[in-house]
Amino acid sequence: MKLLAAIISFASLSAVLPVHAQSQAASSASAPRALPATAVPSSVKQIYNEAADARAELNLALAKAQAQQKNVLVVFGANWCGDCVALDKKMSAGSLAEHVDKRLVLLKVNVGRFDRNTDLAAQMGVSLKKGIPAVAVLKRDGEVLSATNGGELADARNMGDVAVLTVLEGLHPKH
Repeated sequence: MKLLAAIISFASLSAVLPVHAQSQAASSASAPRALPATAVPSSVKQIYNEAADARAELNLALAKAQAQQKNVLVVFGANWCGDCVALDKKMSAGSLAEHVDKRLVLLKVNVGRFDRNTDLAAQMGVSLKKGIPAVAVLKRDGEVLSATNGGELADARNMGDVAVLTVLEGLHPKH
């Protein structure tokens, strides 16, 4: 499936609709139920930009990937999610950081309380039903290579670097 054309058409639609209206319109009954809103303490590092236009950021990531001859790793998560924070920490240092930096352009997409950007996740074939973080690997032309659908990274805080690397390698094997 060529995702880039769909993304571009949605990107033009996003210029017309307010972001909040898009996320509300895209929410489906099958999406996980949103948890009660709780404020993330200001002392907590904001890993996922809650005000970002995910489709515009995806277009930038694809352009960067094209220029660098890499693929794109899209990580769907939220700032309140301990496993999302743990995965980010693991991918920011050591062998995981080296793996990601060498081969992938990283894009973090906020899903809020499962009420934001769920349409984008679904479009990439990423199921959020088994938890976040959830990821997709895209070719630099926007085609989806692979995605998590079984909660493979939803317990990231209890996974070692080797286990996370195994999941990523399964989605993006070395050539």
